[in-house]
Amino acid sequence: MSADDIIHQSTRLRIMAILNTLERREALEFTQLKAMIETTDGNLGAHIDTLARAGYVDVEKLFVGRRPQTRIKATTIGRRAFRGHIAFLRKIIDQAELAQRRK
Repeated sequence: MSADDIIHQSTRLRIMAILNTLERREALEFTQLKAMIETTDGNLGAHIDTLARAGYVDVEKLFVGRRPQTRIKATTIGRRAFRGHIAFLRKIIDQAELAQRRK
């Protein structure tokens, strides 16, 4: 078990954590995600592109009325990668706690 180099970056980790709280088919609007992450459009867009290229998120661009809307959701592969990365982090924490108890 090892770290997922794509998810490990803090902004992408936060994106994946938020998307993994949604139902499998549920998506989040870009503006909502941006507000939750507290980052700029460009920064969030770049991280979403990285996650999309890895197959971890799906990006849907559509128009609601005349306004563009971007929706993002975690893919099955992305959810699996996130769970694996969290398991890796938990193992580090467990090992640290065990070492602390042995002192």
